[in-house]
Amino acid sequence: MKNIFIINGHESYPKNDGRLNQTIFEAMINKLQPNYNIRTTTVDKGYLVEEEHDKFAWADIVIYQTPIYWFNVPGKLKTYFDEVYTRDVLFKKVEQYGTGGLLTEKKYMLSTTWGAPLNEFATEEGFFQGRDVDETLFHLHRTQAFLGMKPLKSFSIHSVMKHPNIPLFLEQLDAHLEEVFDC
Repeated sequence: MKNIFIINGHESYPKNDGRLNQTIFEAMINKLQPNYNIRTTTVDKGYLVEEEHDKFAWADIVIYQTPIYWFNVPGKLKTYFDEVYTRDVLFKKVEQYGTGGLLTEKKYMLSTTWGAPLNEFATEEGFFQGRDVDETLFHLHRTQAFLGMKPLKSFSIHSVMKHPNIPLFLEQLDAHLEEVFDC
C-alpha cells in the first residue's frame, strides 16, 4: 500500500476561515484512506520540522491542498517551505543547479482553490493571458522539481468566493482522485 502525505496549506484570516479548503482536505483523506496510508499536516496549526522531514521520507506521494491568495500560496505555507525544505535532507548541493533533489522516487499533486473564474485562463484576452493553472503556478512546480519530485495531474476549482458550489466541487474532486489514483 502506498503512502500519501497531504498538506493543508490554508492560512486563516478574519473573513476567511478555510471551511472549503478543510472540506476538500477531509474529502481527499476519506477518498484515499481505504487504499492508501495517509499522514497529514495542517500548516496553520503548526508543525515540527523534523516530523515533517519524516513525513516526506515516508511518503510516496505528497498532495498540497491550498488556496491561492494573490496568485501564490498563503504566507504560512511559504514559510513551511522555507523551514522544512532543508539542504542535505530534501535536497543537496550539486554542480548542476536544480538537480540535487533527494525525493526523486516521489510524486506530488497540487490541489488549489481560486477566486479567479476558470474562463480567465482560457483565452489571450483573459486575465491570465491564455496561461493555464499549471503555467500560472510554474514556480510551485519548479519548487517541487528542485526536490526531485515528479508531478501528478493538478486539480483546481474556481470562482470559490462568488459561486461556492460545494457539492459540485466535491464531485469534481472525486472524479479527479478516481482518475489520478484509480480509487
